[in-house]
Amino acid sequence: MKLLSQFRFKLNLDLPAFRSPNYRLYFAGQALSMTGNFMTQVTILWLIYQLTDSALLLGLAGFFGQLPVFALAPISGILADRYNRHHLLLLLQVVGITLSAILTIITFLGLSNFWTLLTLSAFLGLLKGLDVPVRQAFVSDMVSRELMGNAIALNAAFLNGARLIGPAVGGIFIAQFGAGYCFLYDSLSYLVAIWAISAMQITHKAVEIHSSNTWQKLKEGFQYAYQFLPVRSILLLLAVASLVSMSYTTLLPIFAVEILRGDSETLGFLSAAAAMGSVFACVYLSFRQNVAGLERLIAFCPAIMGIGFIFFSVSQFFWVSQLALVLVGWSSTLQVAASNTVLQLIVEDSKRGRVMSFYAMCFMGMAPFGNLLLGTLAHYFQAPITLILGGIVCILGSLLFCQHLTQMVNLIHLKTKQIVN
Repeated sequence: MKLLSQFRFKLNLDLPAFRSPNYRLYFAGQALSMTGNFMTQVTILWLIYQLTDSALLLGLAGFFGQLPVFALAPISGILADRYNRHHLLLLLQVVGITLSAILTIITFLGLSNFWTLLTLSAFLGLLKGLDVPVRQAFVSDMVSRELMGNAIALNAAFLNGARLIGPAVGGIFIAQFGAGYCFLYDSLSYLVAIWAISAMQITHKAVEIHSSNTWQKLKEGFQYAYQFLPVRSILLLLAVASLVSMSYTTLLPIFAVEILRGDSETLGFLSAAAAMGSVFACVYLSFRQNVAGLERLIAFCPAIMGIGFIFFSVSQFFWVSQLALVLVGWSSTLQVAASNTVLQLIVEDSKRGRVMSFYAMCFMGMAPFGNLLLGTLAHYFQAPITLILGGIVCILGSLLFCQHLTQMVNLIHLKTKQIVN
């Protein structure tokens, strides 16, 4: 027993965010709901590829499905700074279950086609564009500032755990039962999320916005992010890496079918491999006790991810491809979660919603442009060549970011001391 206690102490097996009843509810509801969301995403892509057999249309579908994230994230950030984030998040879950139910019905009735799926994918993108900034800023409402780093890491853990389970189960469901059951699961999982959010007891932290001019507030947020060098550097590197990391999944059906000679289950397990790497990263981040060193993860992870993309692109063997995607998932998640944590630490509370909306733009908002770019390049050249180029871009981004690494370290140390004091 004494040995176990020492072992626990050395590994710091403590998850402080779970001390909060609100966070426990949030974690339970969203972990289940996110699994359904990822099942829906991979199912829509699979159906579109089966209907069109076109890399270009696959990229086009990804573009329209993700474009609203880029377009609406700044507006959502203003809403998150101005209104009750708890109520906003609950409302968005209700919209989500409505769209998921429509997908379920039209699929079981045999009414799904390319244009129907494209339209509903765009509406889901609208929902995501409004949801992500609110969800990111909501972390500060659920837990105290000292628990924020652990809560962000755990959020990344259940998100990527869902990425691991969702596509794998989705691929099996498609092969064994049909696409409609993936959408049905997503619809049912929203019920749990709605219950969990409704049960949370949140004290609204109102942030005063002294002007009713929405565009002025948006301009202030852009100026703050641009003029504050660490924020600008983190967001630019995240945008460069996400242009590839958030879009390469659009090409996975091509690798699964044409390169690896597989089927929908192959697609599911390729998606799950990247998510497994993400889970490894989240386990590490969840047990970190401070933010020191996160700036180095932000700097070097895109280069590691680029190397993973290059190995995946040249692989002809399923197990090698899986290992490469584990590396991609591990490094991309470390960068995204570390960037989130550092940004939440160094930004002013009055601008948190807007800065996190820019984070969403640079993270998920790059997906539509990456989907269109990668789909077009894969159409005119080849999918492997396209991802090799993407990997090189990620490596170059890391090299440029390292120029500001010393200043980043100093800033984080300064902010950490301020919080302790």
